[in-house]
Amino acid sequence: MIPFVDAHIHLWDLNHIRYDWLTPPFTDEGPNGSVEAIAHDYGVAQYRADLARWNVVGAVHVDAGAAAASAVRETQWLDGLAEAEGLPTAFVAFAALNDPDLDALLAAQAAHPRVKGIRHIVNWHPSPKRTYGPVDLTVDPIWQTGYALLAKHGLSFDLQCYPGQMPGLAALIERHPDIPVIINHIGMPVLTDPDGLEDWRRGMKALAALPHVAVKLSGMGFIRPDWTRESVEPFIREAIDMFGIARCAFASDTPTDKLFAPVDRSMEAYHAIVADFPEADRRALFAGNANRLYRLGLDL
Repeated sequence: MIPFVDAHIHLWDLNHIRYDWLTPPFTDEGPNGSVEAIAHDYGVAQYRADLARWNVVGAVHVDAGAAAASAVRETQWLDGLAEAEGLPTAFVAFAALNDPDLDALLAAQAAHPRVKGIRHIVNWHPSPKRTYGPVDLTVDPIWQTGYALLAKHGLSFDLQCYPGQMPGLAALIERHPDIPVIINHIGMPVLTDPDGLEDWRRGMKALAALPHVAVKLSGMGFIRPDWTRESVEPFIREAIDMFGIARCAFASDTPTDKLFAPVDRSMEAYHAIVADFPEADRRALFAGNANRLYRLGLDL
């Protein structure tokens, strides 16, 4: 089997760091319903067991939603795991780009060589049941100024937003070609919106026009919780058409995606969708592109 560099995973020890979103009481309200099923410790051993069939040779840990004050502590904890377990290979850490002490926080994160980028989730939607926060941070001049600081510290940006925010973000991202951007979860189309599909196409095309923007093919449960290979294949193929092979990377989003489908079912679907691609392209989609985008330096 071709190697897999998993471009998006999460690990947590709930006794070590608090994650409010993984803390009771749980509710079905909110964008993705109850997360009770994954609200337990999830470490490298569990991750390896979940991905046992898939020849994992590297994995990128993306900030798991710890409290902002624990962001550097999470990085320190992950460094210890990586030393002891050999995974994760690299980290996308958290920093709020509108934090008044952002420069110092980015310096503290970048001091850890495994930190390759930053994620600050900015999903905003006019519906209270869909939005992740009360305001659209991406239009805030302070947030935009903070975004520009990423280049100073040699960090990429993991962009998790909704398609409706993408056209507005494109101008900011274009002004900073020295900040690589990796879109999370295939752009998170909101198909319950009347124009959700067209919003996704419009937003993704605006970002695909920028050569320093790539996309992770992951998070199919965000498209629809009851997704099937048949229902997501058009999105995956269209994203690859928009961005090209070299700017796409598959990721498991484990364990979050386990809310929607078993890991093996997801991975089987991804492999089946691109089974007719040349082997070189499949190797790029499952390993080579993540290795390059996150500057992992793995010998593949």
